[in-house]
Amino acid sequence: MKLKTWLGMGAVVLAAFAVNAQEMSDEAIKERIKPVGSVHVAGAAAAAPAGAMSGEDVYNKACVACHAAGVLGAPRVNNAADWAPRLDQGFDTVLSHAINGFNAMPPRGTCASCSDDDIKAAIEYMTSEL
Repeated sequence: MKLKTWLGMGAVVLAAFAVNAQEMSDEAIKERIKPVGSVHVAGAAAAAPAGAMSGEDVYNKACVACHAAGVLGAPRVNNAADWAPRLDQGFDTVLSHAINGFNAMPPRGTCASCSDDDIKAAIEYMTSEL
């Protein structure tokens, strides 16, 4: 074939792609590139709360394992001697450590599905009787 023929066919193909791209709506593009699947962690659906949990609910769900016995230095629930040095730093610091993790405590403890407000409620519950 001649060079002009190849160039002509290439131009037609490029024009077809350009027309097709212009005709796609935003919705069609979103549909075309949407994920084909999702990841589900075993037990995550059952663990996800329907709404905000109380501090006691969060404590019983995620905090009790460490904070009941003081595992790895975790301040025990309603134990003034354990909580005083932490609360002396200010509640916002304690909350930040609980949300972001600090020393042996991982971020959000063992409650990845808990909101910041849930974590705050759990701390308030654990310090309510000091």
